[in-house]
Amino acid sequence: MDKTLLKGLLALETLARSERPRGVTELAAELALTKSNVHRILQGLVHQGFVRKVGDQGRYEPTLKLWELGSYVFGRLDVRQVAHPHMEALALKTSETVHLSTLDGIEVLYLAKIDSPQPVRAYTTVGGRAPAQCVATGKAQLAWADPGILAAVKLALSPHTPKSITRPEALDEELKKVRAQGYAINTGEWRAQVCGMAAPIRNSAGNVIASLGISGPADRLKPRLMQSLAPAVQDACAEISSSLGYRASY
Repeated sequence: MDKTLLKGLLALETLARSERPRGVTELAAELALTKSNVHRILQGLVHQGFVRKVGDQGRYEPTLKLWELGSYVFGRLDVRQVAHPHMEALALKTSETVHLSTLDGIEVLYLAKIDSPQPVRAYTTVGGRAPAQCVATGKAQLAWADPGILAAVKLALSPHTPKSITRPEALDEELKKVRAQGYAINTGEWRAQVCGMAAPIRNSAGNVIASLGISGPADRLKPRLMQSLAPAVQDACAEISSSLGYRASY
């Protein structure tokens, strides 16, 4: 392994995470390197356009070249491609149908799915749609949606089953619960005999751009079982979000 390369990457990451330009002496102490070593590393980074010298006090800061390169990588990321291995792992772990959805207006659009191996399973199609407030993958996104989208959803509330949310106040309470627990549950609100649970997927800016969930027959996917499976679904969503560049702040 090239130690010089690793030192250069470490110095670059340190500068990128810093809130102000840093000097050679300061960086050397933080990285446990000699000042001459840090100076050579910085000169190389300056030469390649990743770092620039600021003022006349020997301080350095990163340029926008990092952002430029990151934009190229981000542009190639497809949430379906990133999510696929995590969907397969979740399907294996839960033995239920796994859905990847995104919010499109007041509906969810199913982007990808892996069917349950069990003979009785939830039926959906890739490219299909459902009212966002009626399904777990929709609620998992509505909980962090723009007020305009929520207003449109509230105007369109209607009963699809006896358990459908039909009052704006009830929807607000449901989404408050989703935000508090980090996942959403559907107890037969779109199709009476189908239940599900889902969690949000975030991009590098922290915005919820999709959701991943499981669904199955109501007589098998009971609330207690969904609660026990919630950590597996949340972990899968966290890993996908991380692959998309999201970094949680604590």
